[in-house]
Amino acid sequence: MISDWIEKEALPGRRISGMRELTGGYSNHNVMVTMDDGSAYVLRRYLRADKSAIEAALARRLAGVVPVPEVIAVGFAGEPVLLSRFVPGRMLSEVLISADPGTAGELGSVVGRALAGLGTVSFGAPGFFSDGSLTPGPPGVEPASGLDAWVDHCLAEGDVDGHLTGSERRALREYAARATPALTALHGSRQLVHSDFNPKNLLVVRAAGRWRVSAVLDWEFAFSGPRLTDVGNMMRDPRPPGFAEAFLAGFEEAGGDLPPGWRSLSQALDLYALADFLTRPPEHRYFARSVARIRRLLA
Repeated sequence: MISDWIEKEALPGRRISGMRELTGGYSNHNVMVTMDDGSAYVLRRYLRADKSAIEAALARRLAGVVPVPEVIAVGFAGEPVLLSRFVPGRMLSEVLISADPGTAGELGSVVGRALAGLGTVSFGAPGFFSDGSLTPGPPGVEPASGLDAWVDHCLAEGDVDGHLTGSERRALREYAARATPALTALHGSRQLVHSDFNPKNLLVVRAAGRWRVSAVLDWEFAFSGPRLTDVGNMMRDPRPPGFAEAFLAGFEEAGGDLPPGWRSLSQALDLYALADFLTRPPEHRYFARSVARIRRLLA
């Protein structure tokens, strides 16, 4: 059914010559599709919530602002799907594994500048996108509020016994309680937030002796809110020497704002995601990582 949709609706008149699964895409399934004329595309199958209309609308909104894959078609082939043009490049996560300080610094700078570009896109209010209109909502919902209640919820729903001690859970609740009023300084922020801005969602290429970001991928969690959310996500894990400093410098040089207390604010914003990972099964790829990050945060 998917092949029929591609050949009859998305790319009529052309035939598929090959398909192969792509790495990444932990929440969805991505497949590279090669056509008989040599052109290449990426088919995105939504395994959970259908965010195809939102991702397509964001791709149109971001054209010429930050590099994103061009969306060719959105449809239903027994399941919601999105077809976009294939963008050459290597995952930043792969490049950083063997990057020397000079390379890591150059990459950090271009990534910081790309993130600053997102901040030039704003909306009428804070909130979450529910459809392709990109209207944030529900009205009055503040993405940077209720961290303490969210952490309580995730600890209650998650299977954390044997993974976080009682004292660690108390310390986490106390941290969230202290951070919640501090986050009110960011209420009303309404810039575009990727919400999963990290090396596994960035493609980079080297051309004419310089690195550049060729695509920012996977916009399914995007919302309107404080841009420090993406800073916190990128700074969550240790990076090669030279990357973090250059990332922050590139972000600021390109117009990104790091207000007083930005580090603690960005860490608090990142806790929304870390706490959510605690609700996954303990064998989930991100559960143990979240526990380790939370311990480091509390330390």
